[in-house]
Amino acid sequence: YEDADVVAAMKPEGIASIPERDPARPSVLRALSERRGERLYVVHRLDKDVSGVLLFARHADAHRHLNLEFDARRVRKEYLAVVHGVVVPDAGTVDRPLRIFGSGRTAVDPVRGKPSRTDYRVLERARAHTLLLVEPRTGRRHQIRAHLYAIGHPVAGDPRYGDPAANRGIGRLMLHAHRLAVRLPSGADVTIEAPPPASFVEVWERLRG
Repeated sequence: YEDADVVAAMKPEGIASIPERDPARPSVLRALSERRGERLYVVHRLDKDVSGVLLFARHADAHRHLNLEFDARRVRKEYLAVVHGVVVPDAGTVDRPLRIFGSGRTAVDPVRGKPSRTDYRVLERARAHTLLLVEPRTGRRHQIRAHLYAIGHPVAGDPRYGDPAANRGIGRLMLHAHRLAVRLPSGADVTIEAPPPASFVEVWERLRG
């Protein structure tokens, strides 16, 4: 999606949203800015191993507007996630406080954690995995991954949260930023959708048998 204020891109898995410590490594921000020949402003980020919709502002006023929308939690984000195990309720909410530990992991901490809420709905169940539509209501680092891990259903292929043996052969983190609904600086409400890439679809087809 593109207009005078914003540009949205489909981020592949395995590439950082913004430049990392090593400036030689690619990032979506740098690649898109260079390709378009313009400065783009970071509005939000996706984890390196997550694919999906990534939104950038094209000028400072749009950047301020979108930052306010995200800070006020008026932006609706929906993800597709394939998790280990068969999720029994058709829908649910994980409402557990999270904090980042020194190891870089995010985990539930009832005492020092920040309020965090993730809603989910079952789209399809397989023999040993479940496809979920997940909507984070807050924006904590690794929130979806940490919350699903906390309820015993870690995201398949997650190298940080989950059992390495169970992830063997999966090949990617099975988390995809599927849909983003936002009010633009123009006042228009838009929903931007990114179909899951072949790497996601192929793994799910294999897991579902």
